[in-house]
Amino acid sequence: MSLIIENYYKRINTFIRFILVGLINTFIGLSLILVLLNILGLSYWISTFIGNSIGAVCSYILNKNITFNSNVNNRKGIALFTLVILGSYFISYYMGYFLLDQRDFFPKLHYMKEVCLILSAVMYTILNYLGQKYIAFRC
Repeated sequence: MSLIIENYYKRINTFIRFILVGLINTFIGLSLILVLLNILGLSYWISTFIGNSIGAVCSYILNKNITFNSNVNNRKGIALFTLVILGSYFISYYMGYFLLDQRDFFPKLHYMKEVCLILSAVMYTILNYLGQKYIAFRC
């Protein structure tokens, strides 16, 4: 049974594992945000900071061990992981902001903000995956 699971695990694409890990850490971080905000009554900024930080810690641990099965040193891995996340965020959402600023080119698009956010989120996911795979968790 263990051999079957191991063979199946090896065949699953790292991008699919990355998306699944993303769903898990998003669920953990968002759940924590909602508990801190609605049950404990903490402020929006404290709740989102703590929830997103815990989500990022889960993301690091799960991506290192499950998605990429990396042996990278934690000191180096955490630093590169953080740089990849920040770089992916600023590049992706700047591009979305830039597109939003170009609304004269898309006058008939009624949901320009939402389209730009979705495009930014997709770009963020792709850049984050590539950065983690080839920079943060490369051994």
